Amino acid sequence: MIADNLPSPDKVIALYRASNITDVRLFHPDTTVLDALRGSGIGVVLGTLNEDLARLASDTSFAASWVQSYVQPFAGAVRFRYINAGNEVIPGDDASSVLPAMKNLESALRAAGLTVPVTTAVATSVLGSSYPPSQGEFSEAALPTVAPIVSYLASSGTPLLVNVYPYFAYSADPSSVPLDYALLSPSASAAVTDGGVAYTNMFDAILDAVYAALEKAGGQGLEVVVSETGWPSGGGGAGASVENAAAYNNNLVRHVGRGTPRRPGKAVETYIFAMFNENQKPEGVEQNFGLFQPDMSEVYHVDFSAASS
Repeated sequence: MIADNLPSPDKVIALYRASNITDVRLFHPDTTVLDALRGSGIGVVLGTLNEDLARLASDTSFAASWVQSYVQPFAGAVRFRYINAGNEVIPGDDASSVLPAMKNLESALRAAGLTVPVTTAVATSVLGSSYPPSQGEFSEAALPTVAPIVSYLASSGTPLLVNVYPYFAYSADPSSVPLDYALLSPSASAAVTDGGVAYTNMFDAILDAVYAALEKAGGQGLEVVVSETGWPSGGGGAGASVENAAAYNNNLVRHVGRGTPRRPGKAVETYIFAMFNENQKPEGVEQNFGLFQPDMSEVYHVDFSAASS
């Protein structure tokens, strides 16, 4: 929603329904959007602003008022999937606020008689090692913050949200990453072999590196939700084209129901970034991750109905 030309929320929700989109992620609470989502049946991942984390962590009354403003009025009519305390703040200055903020939000929800799982969203930069996937582990900078969060999530069976972007790995080094491996092409040959396991796409390799890191940090069996993934359709970056973006996201929709080599058959709940091209993002690829233009025309078609098959 980092744009000044987007359609009204009711039109966007009609577009979700017409496109077979079942769940959405909101990066910050917006009562106008939440109002429009009432009765839609669309699942909602609701994020806090990163700049609110310190106060959510230190002030229980602020956490209570956050819940009273953004969750309680909508709880009966909006299907909240998760609340994520912060996005991509680990490691960093706000990292130490994440777990206390999660706990305060959970307490506030409980006090309000509401049950919504509380988690956080991390970038794959929390990994110190990711290759081969079985060697995945959290970095020394991230582990002191991530390990207690992993324990906390494991105790309640709540997933960790992870943003997974083969595009950025590809665009940083296109000469050494095969494009079809990055695009989840069904015809891609195995580019990585790990202890007899063949990986034909980078998405699975990244996800399995996260699973391996979670297991080493005491999070055996902890689920991962891919809270962002996508591919830009323009903006000048390596591989940024309508053709590649359409290939990636359509391949993704067909693929995630199958699980990964480390967790075969275990469908991965996955959110595509993003619904719209956003004109107030930094110039370049960041403005070109949308599936739709602000006038609601498709940048390219994604067949979301293919997910069910």
